Amino acid sequence: MAPLDNKTLQTKLHIDYIKSLDTRKDDLEYWMTEHLRVNGIYWGLTALSLLDSIETLDREEVIKLLQQCQHENGGFGGYLGHDPHLIYTLSAVQVLVIYGALDSVNVDKIVEYVSGLQNEDGSFCGDQWGEIDSRFSYCAISCLSLLGRLDVIDVEKAADFVNQCKNFDGGYGSVPGAESHAAQVFCCVGALSITKRLDLVDSELLGWWLSERQLKNGGLNGRPQKLEDVCYSWWVLSSMSMIGRLHWIDKDSLIAFILGTQDLETGGFADRSGNMPDVYHTVFGLCGLSLLGYPGLQEVDPVYCMPKRVMDKLLN
Repeated sequence: MAPLDNKTLQTKLHIDYIKSLDTRKDDLEYWMTEHLRVNGIYWGLTALSLLDSIETLDREEVIKLLQQCQHENGGFGGYLGHDPHLIYTLSAVQVLVIYGALDSVNVDKIVEYVSGLQNEDGSFCGDQWGEIDSRFSYCAISCLSLLGRLDVIDVEKAADFVNQCKNFDGGYGSVPGAESHAAQVFCCVGALSITKRLDLVDSELLGWWLSERQLKNGGLNGRPQKLEDVCYSWWVLSSMSMIGRLHWIDKDSLIAFILGTQDLETGGFADRSGNMPDVYHTVFGLCGLSLLGYPGLQEVDPVYCMPKRVMDKLLN
């Protein structure tokens, strides 16, 4: 048997890694990340979908857990007993869409919850406590789009708020006037894509800013003067794909960087080579490879961060 290497995708190792994540209940990290459990299910299921191994997780167990995480107001918490939030609500909806199981939860209450968080200026609060962030705009718009209910919000105002988060460098921040950041760029460009307002994006300028995120080692960072991180293989590439500038990246050096972050002992991807893997960086490493056309992976939708075959079926 040939030894494993970091020059090819170790598919079986990553499937086994994701499968093992819910068996580590003696680890402190497992309980410290309890609030991210619903997000983790989405990350793991999406990764498995791209690896064509969706059956690895127990579908009925996942659906039952999500049902228990939905609150009376329609929103979802990050785990049992946790308060509802837009971020967890989107992850729950994404999982249910992948499984084709939206009918197992109260969709009308989800729509009511999400639409109720829109403010007069078009922005969205993440939850009842009122924090505003362009991430929440994306979460709300994406969630309602997946449910086919964008009609319940003021889409024009929502797009206008996102546009106000644009900066002189073409990038986007968390609120108007905030520093450009690659993850916020995805949220804003994704929201504008769903609302059919990509005309508001300065594609040339943003494409330049995003391409400048690639470092000499092939990896991408989230903003100037920061270290490379495999998760930006998603945040940067997805945005470049949406604006038609994916070819501005050195594909081969980025693929080599992503593959180099694989853990050959446990499976999974780390933020950079030599660090501990986690499911967050695993899914976004795989998503990056998918956008780059790496062989053997299912296509990912750059707007929704879900399997393209699922989205094609849902939206067409």
